[in-house]
Amino acid sequence: MNHPLLLGLSAYFLINAEFMWTAPIAWYDTVPGVAQTGPFNSHFIKDVALAFLVSSLALVAAARLNDHRLAMFGAAWPCLHAVFHIWIWIAHRNTAVDVIALTNLLGIQVPAWMALFAASKLKQEGAQA
Repeated sequence: MNHPLLLGLSAYFLINAEFMWTAPIAWYDTVPGVAQTGPFNSHFIKDVALAFLVSSLALVAAARLNDHRLAMFGAAWPCLHAVFHIWIWIAHRNTAVDVIALTNLLGIQVPAWMALFAASKLKQEGAQA
């Protein structure tokens, strides 16, 4: 059950990485809230794309090898990124409920915590085997 979830999340992170890498201006202009974080910086966007790429590859490897450690590694960046965005939402956005918050929830929070959940379930499956 967790393998398809890990593979789906891997695909999501890979698509995001590819969009950020190949079209950083379009990514910057179209993702709600990104432009409000500061001026366009192609180098920074591509750095983040590489982090998502590594997470994606780790989740694929974890699913194929049934390795919870790789799954946890793959979930680490998205979860740290999600925690940072929670802090931004509380400290800088005064818990605003708007399209930016919805994008954060669906595009950052849900995938990150689903990856951690799937990684933890993979560990439980391995412990039961």
